[in-house]
Amino acid sequence: MSWIYLVFAGLLEVVWAYSMKQSDGFTRLIPSFITIVAMIASFGLLALAMRTLPLGTAYTIWTGIGAVGAFILGIAFLGEQVSVTRIVAAVLIVAGLVLMKLSSGH
Repeated sequence: MSWIYLVFAGLLEVVWAYSMKQSDGFTRLIPSFITIVAMIASFGLLALAMRTLPLGTAYTIWTGIGAVGAFILGIAFLGEQVSVTRIVAAVLIVAGLVLMKLSSGH
């Protein structure tokens, strides 16, 4: 169950990162509200996951899901630059996440 909490926490990190961008520095009410709610939920699920998962594993995977997810959303919806270097970086992050999971023993 901890891994499910962790994946959803990571996905919510993507939600709050995207909605924070849309909040225009917390000047727009709805995106600001979504950001805060998603942050609280993300941190809460991360805390639940950390009850049984090691800190290094949980935190690394949580931030990795957020980083790669924000990268993909930025390209898909915000017109951010796509380059070979950025794609290689994202692939390396995913490879690191897979290795972290395989080495966790959970």
